[in-house]
This record gives sequence, structure tokens and C-alpha cells, in this order.
Amino acid sequence: MPVQIPDDTDFASFKDQCENHEGWIARYNKGGVTVWCRDGDDSKGVQKLKMKIVCKDVTAETLYDVLHDTSYRKKWDSNMIDTFDIGRLTVNADVGYYSWRCPTPLKNRDFVTMRSWLPLGNDYLIINYSVKHPQYPPKKDYVRAVSLLTGYLIQSNGPSCCSLFYLTQVDPRGSLPKWVVNRTSQIVAPKAMRKIYKACQKYPEWKRKHDPSLKPWMYPEQNTLPCINVADLTVQRADSLENIDESGVSEDKTQQQQHHSDDEET
Repeated sequence: MPVQIPDDTDFASFKDQCENHEGWIARYNKGGVTVWCRDGDDSKGVQKLKMKIVCKDVTAETLYDVLHDTSYRKKWDSNMIDTFDIGRLTVNADVGYYSWRCPTPLKNRDFVTMRSWLPLGNDYLIINYSVKHPQYPPKKDYVRAVSLLTGYLIQSNGPSCCSLFYLTQVDPRGSLPKWVVNRTSQIVAPKAMRKIYKACQKYPEWKRKHDPSLKPWMYPEQNTLPCINVADLTVQRADSLENIDESGVSEDKTQQQQHHSDDEET
């Protein structure tokens, strides 16, 4: 399947999915964070997850910068193993790599995605989906997961307040235990949203010391990534990848690993 760079209709559809809660089931609502779940709309049966947090002392512009800045992400995203930009497609679309750490003994996952972004009035949108790049095939030690649609909607609520929606539909390419799915909506997702909020509060000071004028997502002329021809990419189909069965992994085996990770972050 050829890769299609998102247009205004795609961004409008994504925004509607974030704002419209009909058909979604609330799984968590505490401390300013709400998490909803919804079954997939197609035969693949991949569940959608949606989150919202209100950031009371963060501007929409700062939040938008934090989500784009891969150098800063390495400072706050403790689940990330590696991330880097591969190349650019247009002034507001690129291709990148991201890998993240799963609780032991589950296998770690990675993605190659096409990402596109759009400032729209007081809103900012970033969306991505998985693609195949000929120079970045699946790796031996990772399970190549598939983002069917993942993205962020940032809405300004005033000069120093904004709301963040995060919506994702990811096929992890494996039969995960039910406790992993439940834990994601009850613990992992809310924690991730609060981590982004905390990172935003520290970003202005960090950015002042690290290339404060460098923001290629805002100023395309600063982008030094090599150009990629969209014809060289294809949509990553889940059924062409390895599918592993990790449904028998017990929660007890991951607890010590997770507690250690939590201790490192505090």
C-alpha cells in the first residue's frame, strides 16, 4: 500500500476522534487525567486508547515543542530505548524510529513511523502511522509493532494553560496477557501523561541552555534531515510481521523489574 501524507481531512478526523467520546468507555479518571478505551472499528480488533490531561501552567506552544524535541525526550522518557529522525518528506512530515522498553520478560518493541504535524489556530496536531523503510527493517532483538494511528491534540485554554489529548491504536504484534492491557489503562497511561506534564514544566529552562533558537518543526529552513521520496515507503502491514505469543507471561515476573524502574524515576 502506498503511503499517503495526511491532509486537512485526516487532521480533522483525528481531532474529532479526540473530542468526541461517544462509543468510548472511561477506564480511569483521577488527578486531572482521564483514560478511555474503545474497540477497533475494523476487523483487526486492535483496541484504541485515548487520554486527556489539563496542564494548568504550561502553554500550548511549550507542549508542542516538548513532543517534537527528540533531544529533550531522551531526558524524560525513561521507557524509551532509542529514537531518531530518519528523513523528511515535506515541511511538515518526516519519518522516524522509536524503540521502547517493555517489562521483563516481555520483548521490547520498536516502530518506524511517518509523522505529520499541523498548527491550526489555537490547536496543534501531531499524528503518525507505521511505514516500511527499506533501510530500517525489523531488528533481531525487537518486535516490530505497528501504529495504525497515533497522535496528539494540544488545545490552548489561555495564555498559560492547555489540554493534551493522546490517542493511539497500536498493534503490539503479539498475544499480550490481559493484565498488561489492564495495567496500561490503569497505571501506564496516566503515568505517561503526568510525565509529559512534568517534562513541560522543566522544558523552558532546559531549552534556554540547549540551542534555544533551534526548532525545525517550527522553522523548516533549519531542517537538515535528508529528503525521502514518499514512493520509497509503503504502509507497514501488521500481518507481514512476526506475531509472538506472550499471553502466558505472569504479572509476578514483571513486578520486581517495574518497581526498580519506578525507583529510578523518583
